[in-house]
Amino acid sequence: MNAEAVNPASPGPVPPAATGAVAPAPRRKARPRIDLRRLGRAALLGSATRSRGGLPDAIGHVVEAHRAHHPDADLDPLRRAYVLAESSHRGQMRKSGEPYITHPLAVTLILAELGAETTTLTASLLHDTVEDTEVTLDQVGEQFGAEVRYLVDGVTKLEKVDYGAAAEPETFRKMLLATGNDVRVMSIKLADRLHNMRTLGVMRREKQERIAKVTRDVLIPLAERLGVQALKSELEDLVFAVMHPEEYAHTRDLVQENAARSDDPLTSVADEVRGVLREADIPAEVLIRPRHFVSVHRVSRKRGTLRGADFGRLLVLVQEDADCYAVLGELHTCMTPVVSEFKDFIAVPKFNLYQSLHTAVARAEDGQVVEVLIRTHQMHKVAEAGVVALGNPYAPPSEEQSTGDGERADPTRPGWLSRLLDWQRGAPDPDTFWSTLRADLAQDREITVFRPHGGTLGLPEGATCVDAAYAQYGEDAHATIGARVNGRLATMSTVLRDGDTVQLLMGQDGASEPSREWLEHAHTPAARIAIQRRLAAHPEPAPEAGEAARGAVAPEAQAHPEAPRPAPGTAPTRPASPDVLVDLPGATVRLAGCCTPVPPDEITGFAVRGGVVTVHRAQCAVVARMKGAGRTEVGVRWGESTGCRVTLLAESFGRPHLLADLTEAMALEGAEIVSATVEPPDRQRVRHSYTVVLPDAARLPALMRAMREVAGVYDVSRAQPQPTGA
Repeated sequence: MNAEAVNPASPGPVPPAATGAVAPAPRRKARPRIDLRRLGRAALLGSATRSRGGLPDAIGHVVEAHRAHHPDADLDPLRRAYVLAESSHRGQMRKSGEPYITHPLAVTLILAELGAETTTLTASLLHDTVEDTEVTLDQVGEQFGAEVRYLVDGVTKLEKVDYGAAAEPETFRKMLLATGNDVRVMSIKLADRLHNMRTLGVMRREKQERIAKVTRDVLIPLAERLGVQALKSELEDLVFAVMHPEEYAHTRDLVQENAARSDDPLTSVADEVRGVLREADIPAEVLIRPRHFVSVHRVSRKRGTLRGADFGRLLVLVQEDADCYAVLGELHTCMTPVVSEFKDFIAVPKFNLYQSLHTAVARAEDGQVVEVLIRTHQMHKVAEAGVVALGNPYAPPSEEQSTGDGERADPTRPGWLSRLLDWQRGAPDPDTFWSTLRADLAQDREITVFRPHGGTLGLPEGATCVDAAYAQYGEDAHATIGARVNGRLATMSTVLRDGDTVQLLMGQDGASEPSREWLEHAHTPAARIAIQRRLAAHPEPAPEAGEAARGAVAPEAQAHPEAPRPAPGTAPTRPASPDVLVDLPGATVRLAGCCTPVPPDEITGFAVRGGVVTVHRAQCAVVARMKGAGRTEVGVRWGESTGCRVTLLAESFGRPHLLADLTEAMALEGAEIVSATVEPPDRQRVRHSYTVVLPDAARLPALMRAMREVAGVYDVSRAQPQPTGA
């Protein structure tokens, strides 16, 4: 029997703002919390007490809430489930003295208000029968079908998980296995915990804190990842009241003081927003959405003294996605927007299916900043109820149930749960699984990064290119050899930011292996577990004699970093420079080393000391500095000679014999290497600098292309100007 259920009438720290239900339609009064005593009396009378339509009075609240979301639902399974649950639990009492049936009724009402479908509600009414009564799973299956049996079995197994040992590595693994990979089992468990938290007041302080701690560490993060915001918010407030009673009382006083004020900035801005949208002929509902207690507490810690606008946000509800952007445009045009507060979670939904536009406007009178959420009615439903609101999980997926990256938004296999089950199967040991999972559950924020050819990746804040590789390619990410972030080469340890574009560079020969140092830069469970498993299965071999270890510079470069041998068949020649005609008689021409111009680059010249004219590429950064310094600009142009001398920078991943292959490719293109510099390897990256002479400047693009085609070379560019100096 559920030992956490206690007297609902007893004093307890239940926040007055906690409702646990999806916000009803505007101008309708919120449905009052379930009257457990009334249900208790109805339950004591048994199933003989009926309302019109043959339904027991006791499930009237559930039926009303269910019909609001599913007007055509078949209610007979609910009637039969209630009759079985009431008769099975008859004689069992809660600690409060109320009939035990009031608990599954309350849990089912929570789920009905969130929009759960009939099968989930049927299983919810029966969720304690197999554990606490003589009803068997086979009987449940015979009367209600395999699907309800499956859900009841999952909830029953969850009840046997020792949540008191939540810090143990095996606890969450058992919880996942108990769900049977059906997220509706978790939804029922969350509603069950919410009702027990609401009625926590008469328990000993020690037990209150134990239950609240497990709720905070395991179930609230779970609700967040399933997108069930209505449950998450109320659970947070209930835990806050138990774990931090003094801070909770202070926050409650702040909320009450603000409610007593006559001048509410949210009300005035809401009226202004309604006027703006009415003039723009955009049908919309504008609501004031008070912050729950934990949210107010967080804002107060961040901003110090709170102003009226800090106690809530405006919620604008419209019909279509396009209307959301129309509302945004009107607000930013007719009011004073705070541009830094804008976020688009419609184009890029959060990992838990959440979609909204976030913006903020400043009030004209006193500059108070009012946050505004803009979403459709369907987005609002999903924002509050998450996966619970997605309907029948076994129905064929529709366009509305697809996410941007092709992953179905499905209650039975949401992306996060699917990955979680993969992690627990792949972890080499429970400690590895638990340590990586705890880090994931602790993440409060997520970033979205883009793929170059379409699609997005959702990653936790602080994720690196290592995490992106395993999020995109899974086990195939072992072959990743580098990355580009926003078009620029980046190390695998580079921390990604929201909105970055990430291109992952993959090895072609399949021989690449993850580096052990990648573990230091992996923040997601998928990456850490995959790397650890791979390293355990394939230990790194010791370097063989005469050959550099994997990731090192070739031996010839280590021995002679300043002068690698030219490829066979070439011989050093004198440096050559193309002809430059200058509009300054008697001047000596010098090509600038900072940008090494070659035909047909656009060029410009500057007179310097000793009758010398330095020639730069027109786009060279030094040009602007020399003009700013008052240097005399001189007209210059290329002559008829086509030879050139140029410095090229090559970036590569270290491997044995790389320099021999690279210099051979350069020689085949007719390049003569004058000098070369190879920097020491840094995290598997090697930078080379080559000054070469070409008999024809027109061959430069072909040379650079040939260098890029050498295995391991990922970029070749002309030498760029340094930050300082001319």
